[in-house]
Amino acid sequence: MKTTIDIPENVLEEAIRHTQARTKREAILTAVERFNKLKRLEALNARVRGQFKDFMTPADLEVLREDAKWEAVR
Repeated sequence: MKTTIDIPENVLEEAIRHTQARTKREAILTAVERFNKLKRLEALNARVRGQFKDFMTPADLEVLREDAKWEAVR
């Protein structure tokens, strides 16, 4: 789809630098794809948050880390 938009030059240059794109089109396409992926991940996180009832607690994790420290010393 062809669209004409006015993007400030400094914003576009920064997008090109961050995406390591060779063209303006590639930079914009990459940026939009990454944005969409981020939003899909945020939506997934919102749906599954708090649904892991048997997941390790912070206390369990600390015990596991302490055990690993002692294993490394041996």
